[in-house]
Amino acid sequence: MTTTYDTLAERYIAIWNETDPAERRARIDELWAPDARYVDPLAVAEGRDAIDATVAAVQGQFPGMTFRLAGPVDGHHDQARFTWELGPEGGQAPIAGFDVVTTDDTGRLTQVLGFLDRVPSATS
Repeated sequence: MTTTYDTLAERYIAIWNETDPAERRARIDELWAPDARYVDPLAVAEGRDAIDATVAAVQGQFPGMTFRLAGPVDGHHDQARFTWELGPEGGQAPIAGFDVVTTDDTGRLTQVLGFLDRVPSATS
């Protein structure tokens, strides 16, 4: 399952935007290694079940918002990094961050380390 870093990032972002639970899980099973790990400042998810639950929770917290890539994807060897935004379709994104991903020798995600660069305050 070798893939370009751009395609990898696009497929990853598509999972965060997939609201059909069965389709989202199929995409997770295809892209993520069975023992993959996702970590950001607000969540730690180990394994595909926990990753799926984390994506569903984020979708529930931000209904009507979508993720999008916000710049070029940079990668080498078995790792890549990219910036993303979360906001209403076609509108200003109030949330932005970047992720660093690693893959196994089949191109599946083994780890995602997420960072939040822009998050609205609780008073906004």
